[in-house]
Parts: sequence; C-alpha cells; structure tokens
Amino acid sequence: MRLRLRSLGIALVTAAALVTIPAQLPAAAADAPLSQGKTATSSSTENGGTPASAAVDGDLGTRWSSAATDSQWLQVDLGQSATLTQVVLNWEAAYAKDYKLQASADGSTWTDLKTVTGGDGGTDTLDVSGQGRYVRMYGVSRATPYGYSLWEFQVFGNAGTPPVGTCSTGNAAKGRTATASSTENGGTPASAAFDGDTATRWSSQASDPQWVRVDLGSTQNICKVDLSWEAAYAKEFKLQASADGTTWTDLRTVTGATGGTASYDVSGAGRYLRVYGTARATGYGYSLWEVAVHTTDGGTTPPVEGGGDLGPNVIVVDPNTPGLQSKFDQVFAQQESNQFGSQRYQFLLKPGTYNGINAQLGFYTSISGLGLNPDDTKINGDVTVDAGWFNGNATQNFWRSAENLALNPVNGTDRWAVAQAAPFRRMHVTGGLNLAPNGYGWASGGYIADSKIDGTVGPYSQQQWYTRDSSVGGWTNGVWNMTFSGVQGAPATNFDTGPYTTLDTTPVSREKPFLYLDGNDYKVFVPAKRTNARGVSWPANAGTSLPLNQFYVVKPGATAATINQALSQGLNLLFTPGVYHLDQTINVNRANTVVLGLGLATIVPDNGIDAMHVADVDGVRLAGFLIDAGAKKSDTLLQIGPAGSSADHAANPTTMQDVFVRIGGAGPGLATNSVVVNSDDAIVDHTWIWRADHGSGVGWETNRADYGLVVNGDDVLTTGLFVEHFNKYDVLWNGERGRTLFFQNEKAYDVPNAAAITHDGIVGYAAYKVADSVTTHEAWGLGSYCNFTSDPSIVQQHGFQVPVKPGIKLHSIQVISLGGKGQYAHVVNNTGAPTSGTDTVPSKITSFP
Repeated sequence: MRLRLRSLGIALVTAAALVTIPAQLPAAAADAPLSQGKTATSSSTENGGTPASAAVDGDLGTRWSSAATDSQWLQVDLGQSATLTQVVLNWEAAYAKDYKLQASADGSTWTDLKTVTGGDGGTDTLDVSGQGRYVRMYGVSRATPYGYSLWEFQVFGNAGTPPVGTCSTGNAAKGRTATASSTENGGTPASAAFDGDTATRWSSQASDPQWVRVDLGSTQNICKVDLSWEAAYAKEFKLQASADGTTWTDLRTVTGATGGTASYDVSGAGRYLRVYGTARATGYGYSLWEVAVHTTDGGTTPPVEGGGDLGPNVIVVDPNTPGLQSKFDQVFAQQESNQFGSQRYQFLLKPGTYNGINAQLGFYTSISGLGLNPDDTKINGDVTVDAGWFNGNATQNFWRSAENLALNPVNGTDRWAVAQAAPFRRMHVTGGLNLAPNGYGWASGGYIADSKIDGTVGPYSQQQWYTRDSSVGGWTNGVWNMTFSGVQGAPATNFDTGPYTTLDTTPVSREKPFLYLDGNDYKVFVPAKRTNARGVSWPANAGTSLPLNQFYVVKPGATAATINQALSQGLNLLFTPGVYHLDQTINVNRANTVVLGLGLATIVPDNGIDAMHVADVDGVRLAGFLIDAGAKKSDTLLQIGPAGSSADHAANPTTMQDVFVRIGGAGPGLATNSVVVNSDDAIVDHTWIWRADHGSGVGWETNRADYGLVVNGDDVLTTGLFVEHFNKYDVLWNGERGRTLFFQNEKAYDVPNAAAITHDGIVGYAAYKVADSVTTHEAWGLGSYCNFTSDPSIVQQHGFQVPVKPGIKLHSIQVISLGGKGQYAHVVNNTGAPTSGTDTVPSKITSFP
C-alpha cells in the first residue's frame, strides 16, 4: 500500500553475487526427442494437404489440421515404450483452448498426462511424467471456428521400459482390511470381496457412485486386478490406487463392461486399491464376489527420503564464522532493491552470542535464530531495514522477515522500517524499536507477534500496524490505524480521537512453526493453540517437536510430482529458498501436515492450475511462503478445504501464517480467486494478498484477479489481514461467526472509470463485504484507502458493506482518500461522512451499527 503513485525510482541491482553467496540452480537440459519421423494418426484431417504425419516431420512449414469439431485427436507411435518427460506443441492459428495430453501402452487405453485449460496458442512446452508407447493430443474445445492445427507435435523422454518385476499369481488383497462407501445389508460387507470365498460377496446401496477398497498393508506395485461380479455389475468403473487412502490415481477406466469375471492389466503403485463404480448395469447396487490384486516383486518407485541438507540458499552461521558481517553485506548488496528478482536467501544463526553485527535485510531475505527460545541466539548489534534504496520511502519494503532472535541494539534502538509481508516474530529487543525509515519518510507496515520489546516502539510515520500476543515498554504514536490484541503495555483504545484499537486478549492464536537445533539435529517446533492469549508464548513453549527426517526438504529443481509423492507418504514439507514452478497442484491431504517455507520460498502454478489445495482435515500448518500467480489464469491459488467443507476443527484448526499471495509484479499473473477458505475454524494469521500496482505485467486486465480472500467456512478468524487492489471484492465473507482483528486495504489504483466497477447500482466493490445471508460477524481495526490514479473523479460508494443485523458488529472503521485521487461517499453501507479534498484525512466510525 502506498501514500502516492509509486515508481521503482532506482534501478535494480544487477551485479553478480559474490562467491560467498549461494548460486541459484540452472535449469535442466531437455531430453532427446522421440517423436520425429514416427508413425502418426489422427481422428480426422481437414484435407489431404494436412495429414497427421506433417506434425511429426520436423518441418515448421507443414502442419496437421482436423475437422472443425471439438473432440479430435492426434497421436504418435513412438515404436516402443518410453519414459515421457516433456511435450512441445507448436500451434497454428487454429489452436486448442482446452485439451489433454495422454499416453497409452497399446493405443487403446489412455492415461492423462496433463490437462490444459484456457490455452492461448503459440508454443506450449509442457513437462509431463508417465510411461507409454503412444502419445496423443486430445482436443476438448477449440479456440476458433476451425479445427485443431499443429505445425509440430514433439515428444521428449527416454526410450525403453523401466525394469519391473514379474506379476505375481498370488492375491495380495486376500484377507486384508476392506472398506466400502456403503453395504446393501449386514450380510454383504466389504470384507466378503477379499476373503477368497466365491460364495460370499460385497454389495452396495442402489446409487451411483459407490466404491470398495482394500488396504494392502504397504505400498505395492500393482500389475493386475481380477474382478468377479455377481449379477449386479458395473457398466462403467475405475480401478484406482492411493498411497494414503485419500488421493487417488486412476490405473484404468473401464466402459461398456459386461460383468462376469474379468482381468485387467494395470501399472501403478499404492497401498490402497479401489474399485470405483460410476454407472450400474442394473437397478440394484454393485455386487462383487471377489477382487484379487496382483503385484510385482520389484520396480516400485523409490520412496521420497526425509531430512538431508538445507540446500544452496540457506546460510548457516555461528559466532565464529569468518567474515560474517561481509556475508550479510554481500547478500544485502544483491537484494536491497531486487524487488521482483528470483533470488531467495535464509540466514540461520546457531545459538550463541554475536557481537558487532548489523544484518541489513533486503528483499526475499530472512534471518532466524536456531535456538528453542529467542534468548538462545543473541546479537549485540542490529537487524536493520531502512529505505535508502527508495529515497527514504519505506512503502515498498516488502517480503523479508526476522524471527527467534534477541537483539541488543548498538544505539539502544533497532530500526525495522518495513511495509507489508515483513513479519517480526518471536523477537526479544532489549531496547527500543523504530518502525520508520531514516528521515521519517512514508511507511506502510506492518506486523509484530510473540515478541518482547523492552523499550519503546516508535511508529512515527507508519500509517498502520498490527501487534499480537507481545509485550512492549511503550508505544509513542500512530498515524491512522494501530491495532493491538493480547499485548502487554499497549496503549488504551482511543479511536474516537486517535489511531488506537486495543483488545485485551487474542481469542484464538497459534504461533508459527519454526526450525531449530536440538544439539546437532534440526527439528521443527510446532506451537500449540492458545485461547485468550496475552503476552508471548515463550519460554513455556507448549507444542511438539518434529525431527527433520519427517520433512521432505524441498530444494530448487524439485518437481510437483515429487512434492505430492512426499505428502502421500506422510512427510511434511520444508521449502528451502527458491522459486518453484508447478505443473500440478500441491495436495495437502493429511491432518497435521506442516508446510513451512524458508527465505520467502515462492511457488508459481503454471498452465492455469491451482497452486495448493488443503483437505478438510485437522491441524494443517501453512507458513512462510509466497504464492505467485502464473501467466495463465488459475481459478484459486490457495484453497483451504474443498467446497462444502463442514467438519468441526475448533480443537485443532488449520492455520495460514506469513503466507503471501501476489498477482503480477514479477510478470503477468492471473487468477479468479487468490485465497478461498472453505474449512471451518481456520485461522489466517498475517497475510498480504496483493494484486500488483507496479512492476512487470500490471494492468486492469493484464493481472486481473477478481477476489483477494473469500471465506466460506464458519468460525474463521483472521488476525493481521492485508488485502489490496483486486478487481472486485478484496474480501468476501460468506461464512458465519467470522472475526477479523485488523484489516488494511487499498482499492485498485488502475480502475479505468466508474463504469468498470459499478454493480447492482453501486459504484465500487467494497473492500470488505459480508454477505447478506450472514447473521453473525465481528471485526476490529479496519481501514480502506483509495488512490484512483487512472480516474481521480471516481467516488466509491463505501469501503465496507455488511448486512444490518443484531449479530453484525464493526469497531474502529475508517476510509481515506490518498491525496484526493478519488473519494469515498461513505464508510459502511450508507453510513459515515464522505472523504474530500487532498489532505488525506480519514472519515471514521467508532462502531457500526
């Protein structure tokens, strides 16, 4: 958020990093092409001059084109089975908007390698993972009235089938634990389909879909499945495998089945095998006498190993590390103004006392102590953030952090002049803390949690700040919105005449997980939930410790497939600093999974996929990473719980902490929704969800994103909520009994005119909208600012829109016109005085209604 129009102003530092700075890893080289000159066939051709073979001849002057209907395909026979790694499609003007890449061993049964939606033509280079002799592009919907047309269709990989063991004649499922979606009655249990007795059977209720599954006891290579149907058989069904019983992979899809006894050759690994019926052949349910599962004696995909080193971009030091100050200085020289660069760094300080250190932090740089308590790692010196790179303006000091350290500042006061996405957590400052840049230029933070500042905190020019579960020796001032919850020493509420809103306690909180050393062993401490907290959580440290071997340590070059495999094995994730492009959604399905990032690790979903989905389970911890939207539109960058989630997680909620979202800035980015919370009881503790107003790939449609945070779950709590610049609602709250402690917002700068944001007879989408159906909601310390630089004549109807009901309560609400670039007519609904003029004076309401 900025007080005026932003300009990068100072060129980014482009000098190469010095030798002591870890290098970023290079991209891997491509595998050899396999498809050129091979036999190609297709569902149709436009005419004799556009045959299938023209797409695999290596000649960009010839092409294949199909008839002008949607369901068309082109396939190539590689001549032998191959391990597939990449497919490149060079489209002519008639391209596919939606299509699938598929592989097959026999040209008959197909497995999806990749699904592409919202394609934009040109050249698509798609990483894939699979095995097959035949590869095809299966067009789902065309982008033009013509057919599909490809200049070249190239398949890359390694020829030959990986070695596998012999398919056993034994039945690995016999006598194993079985479950089902339903049973017809007590005499037809799931176990009857796996007991080896052809006179007993499982049967389901008479509806679609239904399933029966077996737990093989350990991960197995599954090579064949035998089914013996009773008269009530499946006409259409899938054979599926899973490592964890939650996320399923299709081994085979069967249509037009005729019942009886049938055997199906499959290839895949899993601990669980499921028969998933999608269409019954009779009016009854599904009924199986027996299911036999055959496995190989080798060829299993090796498990992902937990633990290991922390990768090339983590810098671990101790008090005796030679040239320690120069290490900080070298990284800072590279990162000071590197706002949209790809470099990421984490400093980890082993316990001990560090003398004479000034660790200046630039972009994407984090510093953390490795003790169990902050006082285990003491710096007689400073951790500094200032704004010299931007002429004393601190409104763009984003994406950096300090955690789990004790500071004894050289001159008695440490300077932490940050903007959004720069948490100061679990810190002990034996002195004061200055939140303003040198010269008291503009500043737009900020967040402190679980910290002790023995001296006075001086915000000075800071426009807003949220502090939670901490203690301070004093607090000097505030500009617009200073909100506190559970803070010992916080000033009393004075919002009628000043900037302060103070809650004695935080209703529910749980501190962020953090890495520490137990002797020579790395562990991750996972703090426990607190209710009505006040003051810091340490040194009592209620919670649990997880050894590093329970984490897949994700390093630059890791693939989404490996990340998901690690999750399916039951591992947690520790993302080391880097930028990770995803070709499949990360699926977090296990309760109590920890996903922790170091050094602002960044994940980027490619080809229009979502970045991360979290199941509706207890206790997932998401912390310390950045999601950067890809150039092709994603539906939802982060989804917590699927649509319709309803499980009660009050005792062990999912938490999202220091997880930041960016759309544009580092390049074009698109998403419909940024974060959607469907699970009940979730806690969102400090996030900045930002549609970029500056940088690369910025424009009303160029980095379009309609919604910042959408809350559909009940009893969701947000603490330290920063959401800015979305095309429609920045926050849309549909769930019941939601609560927010501190909200900071700017409306989009680049609204072209009032017509572009007029809906339902209202000019402007509210920054914070509570749905009309909601009966109970409460929020404290809310601010929305407008800076309509493209059309300063816009008058936004209101900053906040809520239903007027007894259970809806807002406290300490304000709207501000930044320098007169647009105005607000009201604060909440049609209540509150309008803003006016160029003096940046808030219009405030102490409570609503």
